[in-house]
Amino acid sequence: MKDSLHYLLMADHLLFQKFLLSGIKDTGLTLGQPKVLDYLHSHDGAMQKDIADACHIEPATLTSLLSGMEKKGLILRKNENGNRRSLYVYLTPKGQEMAQEVDFHFQAIEETALAGFNPEEKELLTAFLSKINKNMKEHLS
Repeated sequence: MKDSLHYLLMADHLLFQKFLLSGIKDTGLTLGQPKVLDYLHSHDGAMQKDIADACHIEPATLTSLLSGMEKKGLILRKNENGNRRSLYVYLTPKGQEMAQEVDFHFQAIEETALAGFNPEEKELLTAFLSKINKNMKEHLS
């Protein structure tokens, strides 16, 4: 079992989360908020639907995450073009700082996880994981 793909993927995912949570424990962020911050850091002003899709979060779950982030002063949600169903999400200056801190932790985790890998191995791993992701998405569609 320990050598099976499903076990290794789940175990690595859990370890990644543990590393991340230990790194951000003093920030007050909850599980799910770091990846939203990371996405907004490069897609500021994104629509909620796009954030949910990119972060693989159900819309209702995202709404809850964003409410918590708004209360912490990390984001602003704006209604634009008079369409109440299209809310756009922007990082506040505090949110920008937190996104940079989260990015630092993501980079540190990746460095730890990929220690001993040469550039070609890193590229291959990324390609393999991307292909797995694509296959699984196609199967669920």
